[in-house]
Amino acid sequence: MIALSLAEIAGITGGQSHDIPDSGLQVTGPVVIDSREVEPGSLFAAFAGEKVDGHDYAERAVAAGAAAVLATRPVGVPAVVVDDVTEALGALARAVVERLGTKVVALTGSAGKTSTKDLIAQLLQHKAPTVWTPGSLNNEIGLPLTALRATEETEHLVLEMGARGIGHIRYLTGLTPPHIGLVLNVGTAHIGEFGGREQIAEAKGEMVEALPAADAGGVAVLNADDPLVRAMASRTKARVLLFGEDADADVRAENVRLTGNGQPAFILHTPTGCSDVTMRLYGEHHVSNALAAAAVAHELGMSVDEIATALSEAGTLSRWRMEVTERPDGVTVVNDAYNANPESMRAALRALAAMGQGRRTWAVLGQMAELGDDSLAEHDAVGRLAVRLNVSKLVAVGGREASWLQLGAYNEGSWGEESVHVSDAQAAVDLLRSELRPGDVVLVKASRSVGLERVAQALLDHRTEGEVTGR
Repeated sequence: MIALSLAEIAGITGGQSHDIPDSGLQVTGPVVIDSREVEPGSLFAAFAGEKVDGHDYAERAVAAGAAAVLATRPVGVPAVVVDDVTEALGALARAVVERLGTKVVALTGSAGKTSTKDLIAQLLQHKAPTVWTPGSLNNEIGLPLTALRATEETEHLVLEMGARGIGHIRYLTGLTPPHIGLVLNVGTAHIGEFGGREQIAEAKGEMVEALPAADAGGVAVLNADDPLVRAMASRTKARVLLFGEDADADVRAENVRLTGNGQPAFILHTPTGCSDVTMRLYGEHHVSNALAAAAVAHELGMSVDEIATALSEAGTLSRWRMEVTERPDGVTVVNDAYNANPESMRAALRALAAMGQGRRTWAVLGQMAELGDDSLAEHDAVGRLAVRLNVSKLVAVGGREASWLQLGAYNEGSWGEESVHVSDAQAAVDLLRSELRPGDVVLVKASRSVGLERVAQALLDHRTEGEVTGR
């Protein structure tokens, strides 16, 4: 973060200074919410959670080098006391971004946000110093923490924005007003909370409504292949740039194909020319992500050849998202267990099928959460797709929703050998350890709450015995 005195922080947040011996004391390090991550000069933001109260760690944070604490009550060490720590963080982020004048790129969508954000970050790093959202810290706490990592050298700030209801994107864009706003897609993730795809589109479209007008440099980057996203062009005063495989997209892909390893290759077209791309990532769904990233990079001055080279070199920055690891015995483990929705589940299964040509394939799948009344039909459809893609064996892990996955596979034509329902992660690991053969490919995927990353981790543990460890 840029250096700020505690007096400045108090002024920005409307807070009161407590136990500060030197009014000129400055915060020169990052803002953190975990006392174990304190660095010299940090500001420790104390949140009171259900099980842990950060205020109890204030002294430890200052002892570790924090300059001060952002808190809702005096804590006996230098602190700025505010009414609401979340709102104070937002106010700080807004003030710092405004002071820096950094170019803000914001993106949202139902699926692929984190993978696309990671691609954009890797492309823009080729051009100038860039700060981006780590992992999926895309809410009212994670976004300010990311923005506050920007310094005077930062030229691009790439921010992933999540939403679980109407008004969430509007709030986040109010903290860090974007110059370029990207909407990837409108799918079924969190549809149980939103109430329908139209409501999801309403919420995601708040991104383009927050952009400045075209003559002030605002650019809305929209998915030409998604009708609900494309329609958002009518909701913005910004200039619209379309990406996708549609023929009229400004940034598009032609001759899309998968290599023998399941990695996408295509010809990238931009308004300034075309160039060949072969990605290191796995799965055809990354083509759309790559086009979105290319559109942003084009707007920020990168040539088509620079973009194609950077896309071909880009890897995975965030864990448990199509992480591909080959064991010494030739078994390939694909850990895509960070989260799941119907769109990403289908994409992962197609990637598995492409990677497994001539090899046995295993789909270890669990619940897709927050689907509301669509849950049974969506789980059934994923089970059926596994059979249609000739996945060698589906292992459905968990309770009711997992049984729907297995039932879908059975009804599509699995006769018991190709699909099985097991109770938990340990049962899945036991089954896999007993039946995997060298050369097999294993996909592990479910919603975050299921914790199936433990299965992938256990399979990559070279020991042949032992239990799955807890999260």
